[in-house]
Amino acid sequence: MTATELAEKKCVPCEGGIPTLTSDQVEDLLGSVPGWKVTADGQRIRREWTVKNFLAGMDFFHRVSGLAEREQHHPDLHLTGYRNVAIEIWTHAIGGLSENDFILAAQIDRLPISVKKAG
Repeated sequence: MTATELAEKKCVPCEGGIPTLTSDQVEDLLGSVPGWKVTADGQRIRREWTVKNFLAGMDFFHRVSGLAEREQHHPDLHLTGYRNVAIEIWTHAIGGLSENDFILAAQIDRLPISVKKAG
């Protein structure tokens, strides 16, 4: 599945009772969301950015929070060192990864973000 195909899907409400994705399924879907990595515990996906400044990070989080509310799928948002932004996503109700996590990641990747210029 491509990033575009994932991003065009909608998160499906999950109240538990479904299995987490297998490691093979996770690896397949990771190929669709470049920059996202599986956390050491294997239960979340994470991506990090260095934004231009503090306000750029807060603006990005504001955009992510609106998206998360629309999708009813809420990631953990981290801001450290005033411009180091990280997002972790997993399906809380099943304690691991579902397709919803990759849908949200692909949608987040479409949001504008003001990153620090290299150099």
